[in-house]
Amino acid sequence: MISIASLWPAILLAAVIVFLVSSVIHMAPLWHRNDFAAVPREAEVLAALRPLALPPGDYFLPYCPDMKQMKTQEFQEKLRQGPVAMISVQRNGPFGMGRPLTLWFLYCVLIGIFAAYLASRTLPPGTPYRRVFQIVGATAFMGYALALLQNSIWKHRTWAVTLKGCVDGLIYAALTAGTFGWLWPR
Repeated sequence: MISIASLWPAILLAAVIVFLVSSVIHMAPLWHRNDFAAVPREAEVLAALRPLALPPGDYFLPYCPDMKQMKTQEFQEKLRQGPVAMISVQRNGPFGMGRPLTLWFLYCVLIGIFAAYLASRTLPPGTPYRRVFQIVGATAFMGYALALLQNSIWKHRTWAVTLKGCVDGLIYAALTAGTFGWLWPR
């Protein structure tokens, strides 16, 4: 069995590589440019919401606190009239990238730790590159991509956006797997 401590170089290097490649993928205007659409009559929507001073958080409209009330005619009418929406409200002001980028890097490290754990428990030293790639790649893909499917299932995010995220996850998983295969203990 291989110690996870011996895999820290692979964990950290894979996190750095994924972080850099993901930055390029998300800064390039072609791939994720159309993930979000503008709200029609945005100025009016903002003017209507601004006086409400919604605190940061996730909201569902129309909201229903329990299943019993969801069956009422009143609530059903609210659904028919619409709009039906899930919204995330953030703090007002410029969007800082420091905290999200730090959290993203830590997430990349976490994926590497789980991939290292699984691989270190299933693969001996000297395992061929392709086998390490297979195990680490599958583990990393689960971490980077599969949970995104829930966004389209439950939050009605478009499947195109979710599938693009899964392709991103496949790229990140391959980079992680390649790094582990390269640095796997001999």
